[in-house]
Amino acid sequence: MIHAKNIHKYFGDLHVLKGVDLDIKGGEIISIVGPSGAGKTTLLQILGTLDKASGNSEYELKINEQQINSLSDKDLAKIRNEQLGFIFQFHQLLPEFTALENVMIPGLIKGMNRAETEKRGKELLDYLGLSHRFNHKPSELSGGEQQRVAVARALLNNPKIIFADEPSGNLDSESAENLHKLFFKLRDEFGQTFIIVTHNEELANMADRKLTMVDGQIIDQ
Repeated sequence: MIHAKNIHKYFGDLHVLKGVDLDIKGGEIISIVGPSGAGKTTLLQILGTLDKASGNSEYELKINEQQINSLSDKDLAKIRNEQLGFIFQFHQLLPEFTALENVMIPGLIKGMNRAETEKRGKELLDYLGLSHRFNHKPSELSGGEQQRVAVARALLNNPKIIFADEPSGNLDSESAENLHKLFFKLRDEFGQTFIIVTHNEELANMADRKLTMVDGQIIDQ
């Protein structure tokens, strides 16, 4: 599903990623742990095509057998929209839109029919226990509800891979536990691959594989 080889990243003179190699199978749930500054989020962003590896060394990145290195920004945006989903610590919902409208955004960007997109959005929110929240704006939702809306948004286009960066870091313990269980339920029912950066040891240990990063390298799989 994902093949990465010799991934480096520099920010000025700071060498953040130091030749990371990684292979992830379809349907796996992978957790990435390590101290702050180890390069976890940078790696996640490069794997998710939100950032690019530094090009001063030979590297390889494939997603679903497609070579990513040389694609244009337009082609990368299409892959992100159609094949990848993203969940962040701070849900990044648009405050002026309702829960349903927020969930519909990826489908509308893709060019889906509005009625079809709305139907899909309602089905996802209903699946996540939010059928009574369709028309509520983010400020009217609890933290756990906001994050479930963000999950529904990430799922709208049936992505093959979900990237999550500290997805439960801003939640209370009960909401965090519910979110963690949801990831595994989604994987079991829909076969999606999850790559999760987290400081939550419980979530990290639940994963099929736990990768530990230190100083820009994966030291333990």
